[in-house]
Amino acid sequence: MRTRPALLDQVVRTIEERRLFESGQHLLVAVSGGPDSIALLALLAGLAPSWRLKLTVVHFNYGLRGVESDGDEAFVSSFCRTRNIPLIIRRPVLSKEPRGSSLQVLARWARYEAMKSLAHELPADRIVTGHTANDQAETMLLWMLRGAGLTGLAGMPFMRERMIVRPLLKTTREDILAYLKQEGLSYRQDSSNLTGLYRRNRVRRDLLPVMEDITPGIVRLLERQADVLRADDAYLEQVVAELYRSLIMVDAGGNQRFERQAVTSLPDALKRRLVRHMLKLTDAEHRAPSVCVVDGVLRFLSGKYKGQRVSLRGIDVIRNRERVLVTRRHAQDRTSDRRLTMALAGPMPVALPSTVHWPGTAQEIHVQEMTRRAAEPFLKHRSRERAVFDMARLSLPLMLRPWQAGDRFHPRGMGGKSKKLQDLFTDLKLTRDERTRIPLLVAPEGILWVVGRREDERFVARKSTSRCLVATVQSHAGNEGAE
Repeated sequence: MRTRPALLDQVVRTIEERRLFESGQHLLVAVSGGPDSIALLALLAGLAPSWRLKLTVVHFNYGLRGVESDGDEAFVSSFCRTRNIPLIIRRPVLSKEPRGSSLQVLARWARYEAMKSLAHELPADRIVTGHTANDQAETMLLWMLRGAGLTGLAGMPFMRERMIVRPLLKTTREDILAYLKQEGLSYRQDSSNLTGLYRRNRVRRDLLPVMEDITPGIVRLLERQADVLRADDAYLEQVVAELYRSLIMVDAGGNQRFERQAVTSLPDALKRRLVRHMLKLTDAEHRAPSVCVVDGVLRFLSGKYKGQRVSLRGIDVIRNRERVLVTRRHAQDRTSDRRLTMALAGPMPVALPSTVHWPGTAQEIHVQEMTRRAAEPFLKHRSRERAVFDMARLSLPLMLRPWQAGDRFHPRGMGGKSKKLQDLFTDLKLTRDERTRIPLLVAPEGILWVVGRREDERFVARKSTSRCLVATVQSHAGNEGAE
């Protein structure tokens, strides 16, 4: 008689302890064909008869890896067909224009939106994903590198939005691979996971092995830490929910009003969370603001910024003596005053390495120093989202700041000629509001990068460069900690 896999017992305990789903429910299972999702589907298929589960698989083929993407689709189709599991295939077309995000961020956002829509159509009771303890560790480290607060450092929850569940979140990748080997199950490898072009891959490939060498069992340690931080975060969220009900008045239009002193007199931890909660509720997509944006609003409330209004992404915070209004801005009112944007958008010092959030464009700019060899992939695959400079041609400190009247630089591709930034913006047909929002990466020697637009010819890496400054920009498209 075949023995029941030990991993199945472990996953069942997680499902029951976390109340992820119940017997008789319909589960929509996200399967890419990789080891984690194949193990997840095999485990759920083994559990389905005794739990009376109905399974439907969804696979997304973005076509980003050509033949390899089609091979993943064929593999998942074969896997489901041999097990009589219904399969739905989606082939989304990604466009970077609306959000300006990386393809990875866009793909994740599109995948979650499509799965929620599909779950509603079927209908399905839960969406199940194959995130593991290793994914959790990587997520926590990524949020740490972004300077996130407690919510981000708490990582991914076992259940999100009362719909998306992660039964493998206490399971390591090593456990997954051992289970697949024991069961004789094959899987697909995504070649993009091996490249150093994505920050998560570098955390997985470079950072975690070093941490494992220093602290054996680091993945388990971070998984336990996530549990502790999530409990703390949940308690603080309950406290803030009570404060919100007692201090904030909400009218029929969703506008939020409060007495300034009532909020500014709170302890910093609660004050920051309360402002974050208000801004998230006001945002059209309920996206959480960054720590930098929250701190900017707190400076405004404390009186350190003398204006009467601060404009954020689609939100206005208006102060009238001791009363404050937080309101969603209508499309026709979304042109920001330059002074208000500047109040939240710099100048900001940039350490090496670091990730800085730029409120004007809701972007994250990551900078780090690298050897020429390590930076070679970035030099070969140039893009608007990344710039590589010669460390020998510049000095520290670095700074992010907005455009100023009279700014000049030497645009790459113009043979060393200088140009007014104002003229570049005119060539790019940027409005005055757009100009004030764009960040500039600046060294004492001059402007290095009009971020996401153009590098300065004088500082770019050359064949003789030995040490590189690599700067990457990515739009912030998700809630803190909400992976």
